[in-house]
Amino acid sequence: MNMSQDTYLLHQTPAALAKDLIALLPLNQTDVLCEPFRGEGAFFNNFPSDNQKVWAEIRQGKSYTEITEEYDWVITNPPFRLDNADGSRKNAIAEILLYFLARARKGVAFLVSDYGLGTLTPRRRQQIEQMGWNLTQMTMCQISKWRGRYYFLVFTKSPTTCLSYLTAKY
Repeated sequence: MNMSQDTYLLHQTPAALAKDLIALLPLNQTDVLCEPFRGEGAFFNNFPSDNQKVWAEIRQGKSYTEITEEYDWVITNPPFRLDNADGSRKNAIAEILLYFLARARKGVAFLVSDYGLGTLTPRRRQQIEQMGWNLTQMTMCQISKWRGRYYFLVFTKSPTTCLSYLTAKY
């Protein structure tokens, strides 16, 4: 995946929203928290002060693929689209989500648009479950300066009880 600093479409999360969303997560004081797309720090700056924190920000010279520390949770507003090699844009949510589900120990929490939510196809949900993860929480929020609705998706290794899917195509 080619990720130059021009690759990201920047939507800075309101700090008050980041704080409210973090409060919804079952974090422990010993959890290592990762913010791989730190931006201006809305999530990172609101992580509980007792927790160890790691971060990346391409505009500061560190790509998320360069994070070498182990972490329990990934909490972020990821880039929605990235550039393909041919210069066209692609939806990046699924690729980035799968990347972090393969590395986080306890949870992954992404703030995504309705466009990002649409990447959770039945087959992708099945793939995520085969990796041992489930979508266990979804919080809808509205951000005045952004288009549409946004969803804070939380993936953990707990079972999902309220969301099912059919993989057949009709």
